[in-house]
Amino acid sequence: SYPAMIAEQMQKAGGGTFTQPLVPDNIGGFANIPGFRGKLTLQVVNGALTPVYSTAVSTLDRLTGTYNNMGVPGAKSFHLVANGYGNMAGLAAGTANPYFVRFASSSTASVLEDAMAQNPTFFSLWIGNNDVLSYATSGGVGTNQTGNTNLRTYSSNDITDPNVLAGSIRAVLEGLKSVGATKGVIANIPNVTSIPFFTTVPYNAAPLDEAHAATYNVELVGKLKPVLTALGQGDRLKTLVVGQNPLLIKDEDLTDLSAQITAVLTRNGVSAALASFIGTTYGQARHATSEDLILLSTKSVINTDVANVSEPFNKLGITYPLEDKYVLTKSEVAQVQTATNAYNTQIKALAEAYGLAFVDANAKMVELGKNSGFQYNGVSYSTTFVTGGSFSLDGVHLTGKGYAVIANE
Repeated sequence: SYPAMIAEQMQKAGGGTFTQPLVPDNIGGFANIPGFRGKLTLQVVNGALTPVYSTAVSTLDRLTGTYNNMGVPGAKSFHLVANGYGNMAGLAAGTANPYFVRFASSSTASVLEDAMAQNPTFFSLWIGNNDVLSYATSGGVGTNQTGNTNLRTYSSNDITDPNVLAGSIRAVLEGLKSVGATKGVIANIPNVTSIPFFTTVPYNAAPLDEAHAATYNVELVGKLKPVLTALGQGDRLKTLVVGQNPLLIKDEDLTDLSAQITAVLTRNGVSAALASFIGTTYGQARHATSEDLILLSTKSVINTDVANVSEPFNKLGITYPLEDKYVLTKSEVAQVQTATNAYNTQIKALAEAYGLAFVDANAKMVELGKNSGFQYNGVSYSTTFVTGGSFSLDGVHLTGKGYAVIANE
């Protein structure tokens, strides 16, 4: 972790020991929490190297003692000041975090309270990524809560209101200041849509040979595009070609033309059942563009068969639209970027108000995201998945080398 790396250097100038609540084994995850899998490893699946989750073997345990690394994976800004965020009983309801459950001083403590109890003199604070990241990695399934400060209405995949984020960070800074931690460093939020989770799978990840391109053009595009054209929406679909084609997606921001499509097809002699299926399925369908981001996790489902749908309409992402959870659409990307910009404005202002050193992590991400990335001691670093060296196999979290980059900053 970057705090441990910083602490190691601080020890050379008289700093103390640095303790971390490490996971109980080298697999990760917790076997007694449903869906809490272990780490990813590269394995050969269907002839290709693919990240595969390990099966967790250890159960969630409670640690005792004081830990200098108070970072809680998955925490949002307001979670740091929430009492009971480490309460085992709150896991099922989503009001607690298993990582903090492990090392919280009590079931009612907050992350901030446990940090304050250590009477620190220096701190680093890098919070806010998850306030927008979970919305993005869910494909925009959550709600943009900008303008809403009522946390009771928030769900796990929502975008946090910028004022809620600023208020939460201010509370943390005030709390630390009250116990003597007047020196520290704070970092802003990288544009999460530039991480490998969103940049690895291209929007035109649908390869077609001549036979399939011809069949799909007749059965899908040939039936549907004239109807959309008559409705003034002909640009929603592209004619398919041999080679790479844009993925077919469902865009919930589009006008739903289900009823109109069904009516036109029925008038044109298409059976009622088929007309209804096409109308319902493709009422908000369109081909993706380079402004849409395909999630890394979507790669494994592209061109798989959709249950209970007959050929040739059953190929997910090819002839059957990918649902919202598989794609971050252009409009959703814009919401993520707007929130990130608002967060960073607030974080910069707080750094100045509290006299903290400020790290522009967003600028470092831009540097990493360049075609050539950057070099350090002769080693290249970039945001390229796997080979870029900076990001782990989930396409979201940094590797040890990636965190070293942050530690240097």
